[in-house]
Amino acid sequence: MTGHDNAVLDDICYLDLKTWTWSRPWKFVPRYDHSTWIWRDRLWVSGGMTEDMERTSDIWWLDLKGIPAFEGANSADDMSRSSMYSTTSITPQAGSTGAYAANSSSVQVNPGYMVQRNPPVAPGSISSLRFISNPNLPVQNVGYHFHVFSSACLLDFVTPATLMSASETSLSAFDLDSLRWQKLADGKDIFNPNYRWHYCCLDADGTHAWLLGCPNSLPRNAPDAEEYLSDVLHLDLRKLGLLGNKLTLESRSVQQTPTSDSRVSSHLSAIGADLARTFDVPPEQGSGADFMITANPDDDYDQDYDGDSVRSHEKPANASQPIHVHRFILSARWPHFARLYSAQMSEFHTKKMHIPEPYAAVRAFLYYLYTDSIAPSSITNSASPSPSLEDVAGMLVMSNIYDMPRLHHLCVARLVRELDIQHAALIFDCASVAQETWLKRRAASFCMTHWGRVVRTEGFRRLSRAAMLELCEEVDAEGRVVGGDELEAVGALGGARLSTLSNWPEGRKRRMNSESGLMEEIADEEEDEGMEVN
Repeated sequence: MTGHDNAVLDDICYLDLKTWTWSRPWKFVPRYDHSTWIWRDRLWVSGGMTEDMERTSDIWWLDLKGIPAFEGANSADDMSRSSMYSTTSITPQAGSTGAYAANSSSVQVNPGYMVQRNPPVAPGSISSLRFISNPNLPVQNVGYHFHVFSSACLLDFVTPATLMSASETSLSAFDLDSLRWQKLADGKDIFNPNYRWHYCCLDADGTHAWLLGCPNSLPRNAPDAEEYLSDVLHLDLRKLGLLGNKLTLESRSVQQTPTSDSRVSSHLSAIGADLARTFDVPPEQGSGADFMITANPDDDYDQDYDGDSVRSHEKPANASQPIHVHRFILSARWPHFARLYSAQMSEFHTKKMHIPEPYAAVRAFLYYLYTDSIAPSSITNSASPSPSLEDVAGMLVMSNIYDMPRLHHLCVARLVRELDIQHAALIFDCASVAQETWLKRRAASFCMTHWGRVVRTEGFRRLSRAAMLELCEEVDAEGRVVGGDELEAVGALGGARLSTLSNWPEGRKRRMNSESGLMEEIADEEEDEGMEVN
């Protein structure tokens, strides 16, 4: 903001850390108190105040790729330690408006009426996204929000505030690739309502977050609440399905051309595309396979997920067809197999192994060892065993049995991102077996929200009696099943929030009837202090 009229600026410029000169300013989007990130050669702007001084949830981005004016800013080398502490004079570039000192605490240097501001629009494509309706969109004008970037997502921590209930707090993520909001966790599962938070920070890779704050009731001799930092809340974001910046970049990297000289159309890259061609090919066809693995048939749902049964058993009579693999690849990529083989167990002599898990999940697991990927293939009619969501749920169990943390994080990230009605019950069961508490709780909440549809799925019918009872016990002790009409009335089917009154008659308010659970209108003269009206 600048000037005598406190106008919200729309300037954008950068400081070149090689030449220590400012770029010229361009017009972008008027914002104040917003957040910005760089991801996939785009500058993202989220939240903040508009030129009308209103909180907004709009997302804007500016394409930097291929724009000569920005290429120098993206490839700046790291400064040496000696230059880090040196004093450098900053020279504004010709054509710039105003003079700003680097790292200055002063926002305004020249008053607005002294600055001739008529910069051109920023080069590159400028796009924006406005959310008209979204059940997972955090309301920006309610509560204390912390916006941070991690794993190609904008994270929005909606923390407890004075004028909001615990049900309105949450941790949500906006995927910058798919441009979709998703709720990662309810606030009641993260935040204690007796505390308030003032700062949020992440580690370098974006896998851990810390909130700094204090209790609502401060000691008498405590300073101002904004300066009193007595408590720290730590969150492991990997348990919520976030991979971290480095692993996300690897899993979503754009393939280089060619990916493989012999398989240029593969969605995999480099050596993974070539190794995939040799997977599950009989040795008589020249693949060099020297080991066979069998699994349980896919239609055998009476599985025993005993964590102590990591050692393979002898091949049962109803085992699946064999999967042809290479001992060298399995030894290099699978620690359990390497230990088993070095001990010269029976599998060492027979060159066969049985894994008591579903065939599809085992095949997807072995394919991951070859390709280092569990992402669905974008190639239609591909012969590669692209893992389905059901296969990934089975792989999650196997990653826990065989202690493979990287595969574990990849499975959790995809299951959280693609959780749907058809697989919700199955994901809940596998998350329970794999001792993945956050994913289990999220799948259970999803099942309860869509209970009528989930109980009619094949995945629910395949649950064991113990798993079905465990899922049913996830509901609140005083909970009850409500019909679609009641859910529609309170906006639980993706409709408007309770505080949105734009579609109600003029001069009328509404409240929740404690007996029926439905919304009802109330007269103006009735007091309704517990409701905030937008």
